[in-house]
Amino acid sequence: MKQTAIFRSPLFLEHMKNFNHVESAHRLLVLYEVLDQPAVAKQFVFPAFEPATGPTLELNHSPAYVRRVAATAGKPQVSLDPDTETSPLSYEAACLAAGAAVTAARMLVAGEIKNAFCLVRPPGHHAEDDHAMGFCLFNNVAIAARYAINQLKLKRVLIVDWDLHHGNGTQHSFYDTDQVLYFSTHQSPHYPGTGAAYEVGRGKGEGFTINVPLPAGLDNQAYASVFNSLLAPIARQYKPELIILSAGYDIHRDDPLGGMLVTGPGFSYMTKVLLDLAAELCDHRFMACLEGGYSLNGLQEGVFATLAEMRGQSLLDDKAVMEFTAAAYPIMSMDETRNIAKKFWNL
Repeated sequence: MKQTAIFRSPLFLEHMKNFNHVESAHRLLVLYEVLDQPAVAKQFVFPAFEPATGPTLELNHSPAYVRRVAATAGKPQVSLDPDTETSPLSYEAACLAAGAAVTAARMLVAGEIKNAFCLVRPPGHHAEDDHAMGFCLFNNVAIAARYAINQLKLKRVLIVDWDLHHGNGTQHSFYDTDQVLYFSTHQSPHYPGTGAAYEVGRGKGEGFTINVPLPAGLDNQAYASVFNSLLAPIARQYKPELIILSAGYDIHRDDPLGGMLVTGPGFSYMTKVLLDLAAELCDHRFMACLEGGYSLNGLQEGVFATLAEMRGQSLLDDKAVMEFTAAAYPIMSMDETRNIAKKFWNL
């Protein structure tokens, strides 16, 4: 029977190791420690995978930028951006993180696994074509989507990004193409300042970027409303062949960088929506890549709520599912996005 695959490596703990930084190795340690428990580990498979090489990284990043990041290897500390630094093994970790995402996509399309979660560092969704941003070196989800299209010959990939911060790098990677539909919920105003509702793509990509900027203070019901009334109907019209989640857990109510109020049940339900769409539209092809999440307790709660859904052992009872399915939380900015999206989708 196909199982949920988890992509992990001790190398991911080496990025910015012993640096006093909010995006620290402790984020993965609290997850890996649970996964190391025999009763938990037996519920998953842990595939082997290799680092992404230059040609794969260059599916989404300029050769000059890849060389710039590679030049940081072995150096004690290099600043690539006011928020983004490297340590001696950061380049190797970033290549391996991208390799995890690429391998997950390949195994899903080959039907070798049920679904996949890449528990990797550094994160990726802020990384642009030619520069680092927001703790991110290479854009893992964008590289995986490019690989799926260029190497695996898929025609339509859906990337959903529920991180607190807008994934500027992912949006810009696919802003002019209909091969990827990018759907983002994010707190606004907030870093990095992109992701307005009117940012919808250009040329062939017009209508294939959907931004839902949200005010702080929104809870599980609010996010359920967005997924029910916007994401699900648009996804059904788009008919993706693969769904990739930028899984940021900084929308958890305990996160020190955020102002949202999402908890475990909210992450469970959002994951359920994505898994149901994957089952309906693309033969269950669903993968997640870790992005933000800076409360260790919140990160652990959110990730394992997501993994429970992925392995078919939901934490939600029937009553909770019914309540979330019926959620109708009034959000002015969601209405703005809907009105703009109506130009391109039946809503």
